[in-house]
Amino acid sequence: MTAMKNCLVVVLSILAASSSVSANLGDSADKIEDSYGAIMERRLRDDETVSVLYKQDRYLYLVIFANGRSVSETYFHVKGTDLSEKEITRFLKANAAGATWAPDNTAEERRFKRSDRKAEATYGKVKGRPALTVRELRGGKP
Repeated sequence: MTAMKNCLVVVLSILAASSSVSANLGDSADKIEDSYGAIMERRLRDDETVSVLYKQDRYLYLVIFANGRSVSETYFHVKGTDLSEKEITRFLKANAAGATWAPDNTAEERRFKRSDRKAEATYGKVKGRPALTVRELRGGKP
């Protein structure tokens, strides 16, 4: 019986740790790296931000860091296929920071605005692949 209890404790600990590891807009580079998996590419950009491409399971995550924190995140399927509505909703919810997202569509691409006006999102082609990009708005622009 003791072995079974020990096994249960280990399984619950692993589940708790894996479910609590998530990253999103505004998080530190360390937290993002712990959450998004293997780094595929890292580049210093002309504006002194850093772009990092991660791969985990069936997703690619392109994250732009400024001063050590995420200011833009783009989510792709590895195979280049469209994200489902459920996946888009999940990524938006992860980046809500207590606010809500509302559609703000144009003819060319799907757009979303966060109710606190501190972030926006677009769903369209990025590097030839369908992707959701969530980015911080400086100063809470309307």
